[in-house]
Amino acid sequence: MNILITSAGRRVSLVKSFQRELKSSFPSGNIYTADLKPELSSACQVSDGYFTVPKVTDTNYCEELIRISLNSNIKIIIPTIDTELLVLSRNINLFHQNGISPIISTTYIVETFRDKRLTHLFFDAIKLPRACDIDVESPHFPLFAKPFNGSCSVGIQKINNIDEFNIAKLNSNLMFLEYINPNEHAEYTIDLYYDKNSILKCIVSRERIEVRGGEVSKGVTRKDFVYDLVYNYFNKNYGFIGCITLQLFVNKETKKIYGIEVNPRFGGGYPLSYKAGANFPRMIIDEYIFNKEIQFYDDWVENLLMLRYDDEVLVYDYKG
Repeated sequence: MNILITSAGRRVSLVKSFQRELKSSFPSGNIYTADLKPELSSACQVSDGYFTVPKVTDTNYCEELIRISLNSNIKIIIPTIDTELLVLSRNINLFHQNGISPIISTTYIVETFRDKRLTHLFFDAIKLPRACDIDVESPHFPLFAKPFNGSCSVGIQKINNIDEFNIAKLNSNLMFLEYINPNEHAEYTIDLYYDKNSILKCIVSRERIEVRGGEVSKGVTRKDFVYDLVYNYFNKNYGFIGCITLQLFVNKETKKIYGIEVNPRFGGGYPLSYKAGANFPRMIIDEYIFNKEIQFYDDWVENLLMLRYDDEVLVYDYKG
C-alpha cells in the first residue's frame, strides 16, 4: 500500500509526515513523489522514490499518473498545487476504475475556489463576510487588486491612486476589492479535514504571524472565537473532501472576519497543524486503506508556535 504525493516541490515536511504514518502501519509501505523535475525537488529527494511526470496541462498527465500508480502499487494520490486539482477532479472516475483514490474534492468545488470571483459568491451564499467589490467607475483609495485565478499571493497589489488604478485596469485578470489594512487585521489560516462523505472531522485555526512568498514562515495555533465561527460556517456538506485550507482576515478591534480564499488541498503551513496533533495523513490512511470511519477530532495543541527556517538537502554525484 503506497502513496504518491504529486507536484512535491519543497514539501519535505508533508512527505515526512506521510512516511511516518504509513510506515507505522505498513513498514514496507512507501511514500513516492512526482514532479516535473524531481531531481531538483527537495521533497523528492527525501521520499522513498520519485517519478518524472509531464506538465499538468499535458493531455497525458492523468494517464501517466495511473501508469505510475499501477506499476508501483500506489493506492492514494495527494495533490498539492492548484493547477493540478481541476484535471484530477475531472478524471476522478478514471482513477477510481483503476483502484486509485486521489484525495480531492468535487469538480464543482475545485472550479469554485480556483476562480476568486466564484469564491466570493460562495462566501455570499453562506453569509461569510468578505472584502467588498470596488465600483471601477468610482473607486476610492487605497484599494486592493488580485488576480481572480492566482495563487501564492502572486500578482496581488495595493492601489494608492487613480494613476495606478488606470494601469491596473489594463490587466483583465485583476479583481478590485476594498483594502483590508494588515496593521489592523490578523491573518488566519484554517486547516479542515473532511471525510470521503464530505463530513467535517477536524478544524485547526492558525494565526499567521509572518508570511514569505505566500507561505507562512511564523505561525501559532489558536483555539479562539475564530475556531468557533469557522465551525459554524463550515460544519456542512459542501462537497469538500480531504484537507481544505481556508484563509481569513480578522479585525483586531471589532473581531469581524473576512473570508479571503479557500484552497481545496494541503496548504504550505499544514505541518504546524500536524505537529499540534491534527493528523490528517493518519485520517487519510485509516479512511482509504483501512476503511475506518473517522471521528471528529479537536484535541490538538493550542498556542503552539512554529518558527520556520531554511535547511539543505544535499544530493551527491549530481550530473544535471
